Amino acid sequence: MNAAAAFLVALVALIHVYIVVLEMALWTAPRGRAAFGLEPEFAEATKTLAANQGLYNGFLAAGLLWGLLGPEHLRFAFRVFFLGCVVVAGLYGAATANRRILVVQALPAAIALVVAVLAG
Repeated sequence: MNAAAAFLVALVALIHVYIVVLEMALWTAPRGRAAFGLEPEFAEATKTLAANQGLYNGFLAAGLLWGLLGPEHLRFAFRVFFLGCVVVAGLYGAATANRRILVVQALPAAIALVVAVLAG
């Protein structure tokens, strides 16, 4: 894998680590509410759901990191699988929750996926 592909996969993983922090730790804080456009009452009422969602985003980040650092013979498969999962999650989120997810989540993952596949 070339440096550009590794950088893009790492970037997508870091985006998801940040999403984990927003959803699991900062959901009811001003930063978390601002990121998702939430009213304080709604954020408080949905913090358990957000933490669950954050956990799943953490699994995506972990899978991407395993695709960079795991056993050599598994890295490519992990990168492709987890980048594909991020693209699908981003498309679904954009269609059902907020179109901004398309740019924040799906587009970076799609670019990383194309570069990673081309790099082998």
